[in-house]
Amino acid sequence: MLATLRIKNLALVTDLTLELQSGCNVITGETGAGKSIIIGALNLVLGERADRSLIRSGEDRCSVEAVFDVKKLRAPLKSFLEENGIESCEDNQLVLKRTFSAAGTNRQFINGSPTTLNVLATIGEWLVDMHGPHDHQSLLNPAKQLLILDAFGKLEKEREAFGELVRRRSGLENEKSSLIVDEKTYAQQLDLLRFQVQEISTARLQPDEEQSVTEEFNRASNAAKLLQLSQTVLDALSENENSLLTQAGVIGRTLAELQRVDSGAANLVELHSQSVGSLRELQMELSRYAEKVDVDPSRLAELEERLDLIHSLKRKYGASLADVIAFGDGAKKKLQALESRDAELVRINSQLEKLDLEISKAGQKLSAARKKIIPQLSKAVSKQLEDLGFKQSKFDVAISEVGSSRRDDQTADERTARRAVPTTTGLDEIEFQFAPNPGEPAKPLRAIASSGEMARVMLALKTVLAAEDEIPVLIFDEVDANVGGETANAVGEKMKQIAAKRQVLCITHLPRVAAPADAHYVVTKQIKNGRTISEINLLGKKERVTELSRMLGGQSDVTRKHAEALLK
Repeated sequence: MLATLRIKNLALVTDLTLELQSGCNVITGETGAGKSIIIGALNLVLGERADRSLIRSGEDRCSVEAVFDVKKLRAPLKSFLEENGIESCEDNQLVLKRTFSAAGTNRQFINGSPTTLNVLATIGEWLVDMHGPHDHQSLLNPAKQLLILDAFGKLEKEREAFGELVRRRSGLENEKSSLIVDEKTYAQQLDLLRFQVQEISTARLQPDEEQSVTEEFNRASNAAKLLQLSQTVLDALSENENSLLTQAGVIGRTLAELQRVDSGAANLVELHSQSVGSLRELQMELSRYAEKVDVDPSRLAELEERLDLIHSLKRKYGASLADVIAFGDGAKKKLQALESRDAELVRINSQLEKLDLEISKAGQKLSAARKKIIPQLSKAVSKQLEDLGFKQSKFDVAISEVGSSRRDDQTADERTARRAVPTTTGLDEIEFQFAPNPGEPAKPLRAIASSGEMARVMLALKTVLAAEDEIPVLIFDEVDANVGGETANAVGEKMKQIAAKRQVLCITHLPRVAAPADAHYVVTKQIKNGRTISEINLLGKKERVTELSRMLGGQSDVTRKHAEALLK
């Protein structure tokens, strides 16, 4: 559930903290008081694009922070955070934060770890299901309708298994397409692949050889200078009359004389002996190093040629030698496939036939399961619609084979092509149908003109799906528009029913919708220091009566008694 929402310097808000309750929370207030700011802030912290014009006038940045209790979240949040290098949740508290500035700086954090908007948006989809005044239009999308049907019937695993079969089939079709080319193109592909395989295999590359070849080339190209420098050091060490070792001999004899005079100087003699040993070791190592330096023009040429080849292959086939080798392996497989094209086509066609049978069986099984649950969904939604004022309405789901539905703008060939290619969601396409009035035939939901009717159908579906839906927070932003009277009562009760399974946050202008809520907040505008600010407060029982009275039309004794009755 959403536990805390903090907003700073967003539109009319300076610094607002909203502590939400479990169950059903309603937010009310005068038009323009700033209720929409709450929804805007949530959208921002859940990954929506930032609009810098929303930053409060006179401020250079704004921020939104949301704290979610994720104890009951079913989504794989823990592994997702680990995969994206994000700190884990402490005490099941997930902290999301979004900041952006007038200069365009945009930063987002999860549990204090910086992250991307895409990661934030992915988590947002797991946490919140938001419906604005026009979001119920998503119900008109057949793909969304199919998701709702499958969610109701708990068919997600079957649909995913079917989708995996279709994706495998698509991969085989791509392999097949790459093999079916005209003879000229076929010959060109063979020539190119043979050249690539030959060029890479002839080079006999090792994944880590570039560094060693480069180091040897550098030594070989600077061999004369290396020898000169080595000899200079050797001369200074031992090969002239003023060398370090010659001087060390003089120092050693003097220290020996010192020790004979004073036995306490023995440690000085020992230190001198160690120093001379280190100098002699350096002399021997340097002599061995100089012996290895080889001024060999032919070897230098070989190394230069090898480096040129390595760089040439990297320019053609990959950023590193490992990439070049991998490219060569891939080209070899493609070449083998092309050279045995006929056998490969037989193999692919055989696999396609088997997959088509599997797809047909899995699709028919999925279709049968959908047809079995359609009457259950229709009955459940119709019952909810009856409670919402449609006393004799009918809700149904039409199901047909993919591509079988006719459209005036489709040719016969287009319809055949659609039937030939199954989608990853199954062999079916569906259409929600609704008859709001008795005696009238059911029509596609998209044919309903009334937004009030659409809102109630969406609410009925949400009530039915509340137990199956895994998203813990459901937000309704004035989706109860164009309803009133007893229907408004029913809408409020439906919100309450949904809130038994999930946390609900509802922005409404209807007192009958607000009254059943577990917690009631009011947004007000205040003028402080000459500036307008929005504030939000949780109402007590008496304050709720006052706010409901305002929503009913005033603070008369009649309206207050009406408000008290609604709360009871």
